[in-house]
Amino acid sequence: MADFDRDLQRLLLGAGCYFVRAGKGSHQIWFSPLTNRHVPVPVGIKSRHTANAVLKDAGLPKSF
Repeated sequence: MADFDRDLQRLLLGAGCYFVRAGKGSHQIWFSPLTNRHVPVPVGIKSRHTANAVLKDAGLPKSF
């Protein structure tokens, strides 16, 4: 089973999102200028559904 982390980060960066800080536990906090809000991004995403939910929260279309 593949991790979606690298591809997800590439998509977020390409949309102008940026890493803010490491969150509590196994999450990172990113900021999305598309939605003007912070988005929690789990580390080690194994599910395409979770990866797509992060994209949705960041204001991006599904890609997985």
